[in-house]
Amino acid sequence: MPVSLPPALELSLDLLRCPTCQARRLRPQGGALSCPVGHSFDIARHGYAGLLTGARATSGDDTAMVRARDRFLSTGAYAPLRDTAARLAADAGAERATVVDVGCGTGYYLAGVLDRLTDARGLGLDTSIRALRSAARVHDRAAALAWDVFRPFPVADGVADVVLDVFAPRNPAEFHRILRPGGRLIVVRPTGRHLAELRGTLPAMVTIDPAKEQRLHRALDPFFAVAVTEQVEYCVDLTRAESLDLVAMTPSARHVSRAALEGEGSVPGRVTVSVLATAYRRR
Repeated sequence: MPVSLPPALELSLDLLRCPTCQARRLRPQGGALSCPVGHSFDIARHGYAGLLTGARATSGDDTAMVRARDRFLSTGAYAPLRDTAARLAADAGAERATVVDVGCGTGYYLAGVLDRLTDARGLGLDTSIRALRSAARVHDRAAALAWDVFRPFPVADGVADVVLDVFAPRNPAEFHRILRPGGRLIVVRPTGRHLAELRGTLPAMVTIDPAKEQRLHRALDPFFAVAVTEQVEYCVDLTRAESLDLVAMTPSARHVSRAALEGEGSVPGRVTVSVLATAYRRR
């Protein structure tokens, strides 16, 4: 039985282009999206569209990581980060904004932006099928696509008012291409103090390269200029289970052994959250 077109995906069809031939239009046809040339892409029963072509992309977000993320984010511990991203998106000034969240995960941050921008529509891109199942249902104005951030996006030129990138890989040239003149790129990334207590207790966790900030600005500078940067830093009290979920939802889950995570007294209950959030304007 063909899958019906989700309303949020229908709302975003004009943003899409065929990833195979770059045709401007994709249209629903029998439970799939098709371009005028005939390339076809399935719509999953969970509501997202699978536009990936060629070699399958690998994803850092497996089922266990996504479940841990769902549990942790439901505590509200990262709500200040979502609120900051939403406020910076609102400052872009578009009345009926189109927001593209690259590396959207479960859609937590995209939903926060759409809650603030009541006339906006959202489009989330991610490689994790498990995460996309949540992202496709996180908000009635949020559509979701299976896509690899390192490939040219299946999104038309200059259609986005806001590109959102929260703890996700970046593709500066594609960010620039899909943003309209006057659009804003919002990048949220950790500082060296982020989760310092956990990193001190679990040395196998992925560290933050001190040169990461310089590399970020060097990569973005040909395409974007900084409009404003805000630092968000606070401490949060977590239960043992919440601390374990915080580790398990990140790439560090692949480096920290189960024994280390479950060892008695191995995780602190008070953790520093520290990020930089920058709004960039398109050059």
